[in-house]
Amino acid sequence: MPEQLKAKIIAVANQKGGVGKTTTAINLGAALARDGRNVLIVDLDPQGNASTGLGVEPEDRERTTYDLLLDEAPLNSVIRRTSFENLWICPATTDLSSADLEMISNEKRTLLLRTALRQGGRTAEGFDYILIDCPPSLSLLTINAMVAAHSVLVPLQSEFFALEGLSQLMLTVREIRGSANADLRIEGVVLTMYDGRNRLAQQVELDARETLGDLVYRTVIPRNVRVSEAPSYAQPVLDYDPTSKGSIAYRALAREIMRSHEPQPS
Repeated sequence: MPEQLKAKIIAVANQKGGVGKTTTAINLGAALARDGRNVLIVDLDPQGNASTGLGVEPEDRERTTYDLLLDEAPLNSVIRRTSFENLWICPATTDLSSADLEMISNEKRTLLLRTALRQGGRTAEGFDYILIDCPPSLSLLTINAMVAAHSVLVPLQSEFFALEGLSQLMLTVREIRGSANADLRIEGVVLTMYDGRNRLAQQVELDARETLGDLVYRTVIPRNVRVSEAPSYAQPVLDYDPTSKGSIAYRALAREIMRSHEPQPS
């Protein structure tokens, strides 16, 4: 299997919890799918929230990302079609919480997800985008995601200390680029839970744009009750309330990402 895949593999990562990683993976995936792209979400968080948020109940997760990593299950045996057109998922369960310990003794422990995706053959080639929902830590699972990915998308919550910890994430990306994945880059930073009426949020945005420049997407994801409600109905916000501010923002983010990856008509 050649190293280059048609699919753009993007790890959605930030070691801080509660910044909107899973929400972004689900809704960005849904927005890309809505624009006709075939999208696979790889749930790499033991909490399995991306799986639940897309309607895959725990009892229906016969094979999971745990099997993909630890038991070398074929990619096509783990993938589940969701009820949303053009959107698939590799689900996760709490079994994944022991994966870090079980991977330690494996000499190729940081390459397991990369190998699984690249040996997926036609299955992996069938996707335009593969989004990896990472756990809220710089664990072996997150390292696996970064080694497998072409780029890292960083959700950044618009709150005090938002930029703290980002330097550690950037350092991890740099270390991985120097060792296991020379092509890894930062896809971009997306500000989440943004309240434009809040002076602190405005200052966080200003600081982020001054510090990170063009890495910060023009699109910001607003703090929006519809985005928060949608997972309880096992739906992306694009289906739960297509006209909401959150839905509009995620569609705009998807367009920014597609413009950076796909040839634009002249």
